Amino acid sequence: MKNIFLTVSFTVMMAISAFAQNGSGFGLKGGVNYNANGSYFNSISNTSQDPTATVGYHLGLFGKLGLGKIYLRPELVYTSTKSDYDTSGDFSMQKLDAPILVGLNVLGPVHIFAGPSLQYILESDLSNAVVSNLDDDFSVGLNFGIGVNISQLGIDLRYERGFNSNEATVISNNTNVVSPDRLDTRPEQLILSLSYKL
Repeated sequence: MKNIFLTVSFTVMMAISAFAQNGSGFGLKGGVNYNANGSYFNSISNTSQDPTATVGYHLGLFGKLGLGKIYLRPELVYTSTKSDYDTSGDFSMQKLDAPILVGLNVLGPVHIFAGPSLQYILESDLSNAVVSNLDDDFSVGLNFGIGVNISQLGIDLRYERGFNSNEATVISNNTNVVSPDRLDTRPEQLILSLSYKL
């Protein structure tokens, strides 16, 4: 799976370079994420806890190929997220996202878009314990949203949801023994981005 992600990421970067050469456009983007991962399950107490969403950030590159009212927009983005679990601590995650979006210009500068997002988890950490045995470093999600472009500046708001459940085993800091606790690392977030076309 890691090789697949690296291949897709390389393809996205090549597409961005090609867009720059053929004049369709490429640029930089960044912004904030309002994120909550999945539930934390403790099988000893047989309880499940949902997180409190917190703010993270993202930085990246995008390319855009316009085809009349329709466009293709691949991106490569570094994302840092955090979720707060009252009894278990803060769960933070850093990942590379490669959304491949198809958009439609609907009215003047307003456009809507949707598409899959390939995600590769670089690092994950739970403040009161050690996260181990993540099911899969590679996952797939869905992005959809709305945006406005004015000259070279763009702003968009999108929703992202991971498709597949991607659980991690939790190891206690005190005993260093694998507990039956499981944490669903699947993201669910609102993403506000500002972009600049070079």
